[in-house]
Amino acid sequence: MKKIYFLILFLAITCLSSCVDIEEHYTFKNDGSCSVVYGFDMSKAVSVLVNLVSDSLKQTPQFSLVKDTSLNFYNAMPDSTQQRMSVAEIALAKSSDLTVNMNLKKSIVKVSINHTAKDAADLKYYLQNVSKIALNSQVSALSTGAKNSKALDAKQMIVGQDYYSYDITPHKFYRIIDKAKFNAFLKKTQSTFMMAKAMLIDMPYKVILNFAKPIKRLNNSKAVLSADRKSVTLITNMDEVIKNPSLMNLKIDF
Repeated sequence: MKKIYFLILFLAITCLSSCVDIEEHYTFKNDGSCSVVYGFDMSKAVSVLVNLVSDSLKQTPQFSLVKDTSLNFYNAMPDSTQQRMSVAEIALAKSSDLTVNMNLKKSIVKVSINHTAKDAADLKYYLQNVSKIALNSQVSALSTGAKNSKALDAKQMIVGQDYYSYDITPHKFYRIIDKAKFNAFLKKTQSTFMMAKAMLIDMPYKVILNFAKPIKRLNNSKAVLSADRKSVTLITNMDEVIKNPSLMNLKIDF
């Protein structure tokens, strides 16, 4: 039954979302572990786009579905996706949770993926692979519409953050955007961004990193360092990032 909800969820995302509010939260702990939360809030976009949905679609059970729940990320995936995953990918998915808060009639669609990495190496692997696993699971769940390029664009916007390279140790967190991969991502999602801009829908982006000890060095002029030097907040949007992808780069020594 959970996999049915997973399918309906991403059908809703694909059909009704042209952009999302993205928040990344990192909490680094003294023991070297780090909890990561990827949050995707599509509520603003849905509130605009729901007016374009036909009355017949609004009467369907999928549109009336209300969910506020958490489930294991691996268990939420279709069987076909699970069968293609490596041992390491299965371990990653099983150690992650998917939280869903959806009520289309009230224009609420929020999804978060939660994971706790046990050390720096585990965190690096997670960040380098979670987007690929999530995207593959959505493609499988939406296989009936796989020939629809716009649907694939929408899905890739949600978990398309495979355009970063990472250098992570117990005392540093470096994330650098690969401009070639980012430009390829923009090319694939160009029509979606154009639709969003035409409808005056923004795509905010926020990343918050909390550390157990004071930060020694921060290399990002747009990021804000807290007074106690234990927290970094970067707030921007896709318009700014498209003009200057380097805004997404983070080099933090702690």
